[in-house]
Amino acid sequence: MIRPLIAVLAAGVLGVAPLAASAQVEAGTVLHGTIDQNLSSNHAWVGEQVTLSGVYSDNGAIRHARVIGHVREVIHAGQGTAGKIRLSFDELYSRAGTFQIAARVRSIEAVTKTNAGKEAGGAVAGGIIGGLLGHGIGAVLGAGGGYLLAKNNRQNVAISAGTPVTIQLLRSYRQR
Repeated sequence: MIRPLIAVLAAGVLGVAPLAASAQVEAGTVLHGTIDQNLSSNHAWVGEQVTLSGVYSDNGAIRHARVIGHVREVIHAGQGTAGKIRLSFDELYSRAGTFQIAARVRSIEAVTKTNAGKEAGGAVAGGIIGGLLGHGIGAVLGAGGGYLLAKNNRQNVAISAGTPVTIQLLRSYRQR
């Protein structure tokens, strides 16, 4: 009599376990991890795979997980255009299971270089060219034009491997 009761209780517990695991990965969950590869708006391409490792949740329900995503959009820096990289995250692999996810980036430390060197170089080059072409006033106008041209030249953005990333789940669907 006791054995059948234990079997029924065990089946009940095992039947509820997947529900408890999926409840750990719901919309609004905040996950933290580190990016595994270097990315630059100069070299990245749409569709390039991105991974986060050491992923954990604020509430501790998810630990030592991995998130797979991709580069959704790349804007290369150029005259008047700053470099940008937009990421999307698609899958979460955790001890609780595999989930299809949609998440937004809450924080990531992207690095852009300063334009100070280009601005100074542009002013000097513009001044030299202006001086050669127009003497006096041409040098002043050339320097100003060179500075403005360099000032408008934007830099690419870079994300280094090991950079901390925080994402927030918008949707989550248990796969396995």
